[in-house]
Amino acid sequence: MSTDPPKLTRRGFAPISFLLEVIGELRKVTWPSRQEATRLTIMVLTLSIIIGLFLGLFDMIFARFFSLLAGS
Repeated sequence: MSTDPPKLTRRGFAPISFLLEVIGELRKVTWPSRQEATRLTIMVLTLSIIIGLFLGLFDMIFARFFSLLAGS
């Protein structure tokens, strides 16, 4: 992936040249298969739910701990 700045012409930024370069770069991308994309999506959702439950439980434990400390 190139980190070159956008090409400038005498009048400024060249949007057509930029878009052609973007299309050229997108053709080089190796896109995942439908099966791989589905599997990875399920994995991300599962991990998000697990981490959310873990953080919710952790938050609940700390809330109860500090409410006991505060005496309320």
